[in-house]
Amino acid sequence: MLVKKFRQTGPDVIILIVIILLISWAGSFFHPDHPADLNYDIKPMPLFGFMLNITGINNLFGTLIGFLLAGLVSFLLVNFNTSVFFISERTFLPALIYILLTSIFPREQTLTPVLPASVFLILGFRRIMDSYRVQGTAFSLFDAGMLISIGSLFYAGLIWFGLLLIFGIAYLRTGNTKELMISLLGLATPIFILYGFFYVTGKDMDSLMETISYNLFIKDSHFHYPRLTIAVLLILGVAIQISLIHLLSGINAKKIKSRKTFILLFWTLIITATVYTLFKPVSVEIYWLAAIPPTYFLSHYFVFSRNRYIPEIILISLFAVSAASQIVNFVQ
Repeated sequence: MLVKKFRQTGPDVIILIVIILLISWAGSFFHPDHPADLNYDIKPMPLFGFMLNITGINNLFGTLIGFLLAGLVSFLLVNFNTSVFFISERTFLPALIYILLTSIFPREQTLTPVLPASVFLILGFRRIMDSYRVQGTAFSLFDAGMLISIGSLFYAGLIWFGLLLIFGIAYLRTGNTKELMISLLGLATPIFILYGFFYVTGKDMDSLMETISYNLFIKDSHFHYPRLTIAVLLILGVAIQISLIHLLSGINAKKIKSRKTFILLFWTLIITATVYTLFKPVSVEIYWLAAIPPTYFLSHYFVFSRNRYIPEIILISLFAVSAASQIVNFVQ
């Protein structure tokens, strides 16, 4: 019943998704946290520091900006599928699933550096896919490198997703050296521009180096997972495994571009897990990025599964764990 409803594409579904987004952020609006409460104000990356200066000490305004960014990411997830059409069906499910997946960490529903970085990751991913079957040199890879690099000026850990450029060139292209150099130049350009700005304006360049080093290697962002959150993650893990098994069982029957898109999304998930494991500055905040690939895996499963009951059970479970996480956080 729920799956059938949210597979529709009418305006009522859009309204429902917006209402769910509002409800999932309601606790944050009633009890807004400032980024300082989560230590995001300690040596922030330059562009995120600029955002903090704009929002000032107004917790509610910062939460509103975070809410709008979450809405923008949800829109971009739907729009990406519409443009590439790799799920092979127009659907608003990616927006719904992303909202449900990310609502299990209510404390992170504020202005965090990962939210604006998520926007740039999706845009960068789109430009990587735009390189598919381009004749000659795919200059969209330069754009992709720039977008990922700009996102890293909000959240330093996004720079590791530059590996997607290498995977994209190897998997979508012929793997020529020129396109690799173009991609690396795209990654480097925003950083060179930032250094140039600091040099021209006489700002402390050593402090910039310290900030980048701190956010990439030094910052200790250990997060203690409550028992409820661990249980919720286990449930989500099972759901994502079911969707992945279903996807992989039929991936060879898909069109080449769809198959390659899903493979790159899988690599995105692998990069996220690796970065989370290896680098101590990376903590629970990366969940905003980690939720992007499973959003598409689950959306594909809900669209194409022939089982009448399991998809319904999974979607109800997503609603249930999202509600439980929000309620427990609200009453604490």
